[in-house]
Amino acid sequence: MDHLNDMEIFARVVSSGSMSAAGRELGVSPAVISKRLRRLEERLGTRLLQRTTRQIALTETGQGYYERVLAILSGVEEADAFVSRRSEQAQGLLKVSAPTTFGRMHIAPHLEPFMRANPDLSINLVLTDEFVDIVGEGYDLAIRIAELSDSSLVARKLAPVQRFLVASPRYITEHGTPRAIADLDGHICLAAHNGDPWRLNGPDGAVSLRPTGPILTNSSEVVRAAVLGGLGIALRSTWDIGPELATGHLVRVLEDYAASDNIAIYAIYPSRQFLPAKVRVFIDYLAALYGPMAPWDRV
Repeated sequence: MDHLNDMEIFARVVSSGSMSAAGRELGVSPAVISKRLRRLEERLGTRLLQRTTRQIALTETGQGYYERVLAILSGVEEADAFVSRRSEQAQGLLKVSAPTTFGRMHIAPHLEPFMRANPDLSINLVLTDEFVDIVGEGYDLAIRIAELSDSSLVARKLAPVQRFLVASPRYITEHGTPRAIADLDGHICLAAHNGDPWRLNGPDGAVSLRPTGPILTNSSEVVRAAVLGGLGIALRSTWDIGPELATGHLVRVLEDYAASDNIAIYAIYPSRQFLPAKVRVFIDYLAALYGPMAPWDRV
């Protein structure tokens, strides 16, 4: 237990930026903080912090240790929260933001059993492809399909995302099949108006290209309709076009290439501490619904 306490002190020193600040937060003297850190380093047999008269800085080992300590402390906090909130009833208004197409396809159809199981809860489900300020706009959580970046918000991964280059058989008949990544320069590529490059992993490693085509739109659903209509090649997620791939309405092109697997589906919420039951049960419901092998990848 002392070891866990020393880990908490170490994490508090790093987050607060100094031993004196950590001491004030924990209600102990800087001398005690220094002693406990020294004991921790001696136990581990390595230096975690570089100390000067003005500041402290993590060593390379200390950085890796700090990241793992945060995960451990978070797990302890969640375990305690699970017990203390086990009997809480989800109630009140739950305000959720989700991407338009994903929300329509993979959240809305599953609300009925969730609402029946939580009769004291109401939901305001806002579907938008715009990036919302969760805290500023009063959302309890947001569903985001993205590469996770550093943030003050908390994220829980709900499902992986697989994205492939696809086209309709009609397009392939009319324009031929690209045989190499360079062949895409001679094809019609369909992408959203934000101009983000397609980042792909292939036999020779990572490649990045900026698709160009005759359609500009801020709607992912317009791109979906266009590729199904045979207007071009698109980079689409299996959660979006899994059934069409299964039925042959779309086919993969350049099958040796796929988008980066760093992107996933996340539930994002402001704080792990004292997480309301209404947020917890909804996230748990989605996590169980999608699971490690999402239903759209099982078609």
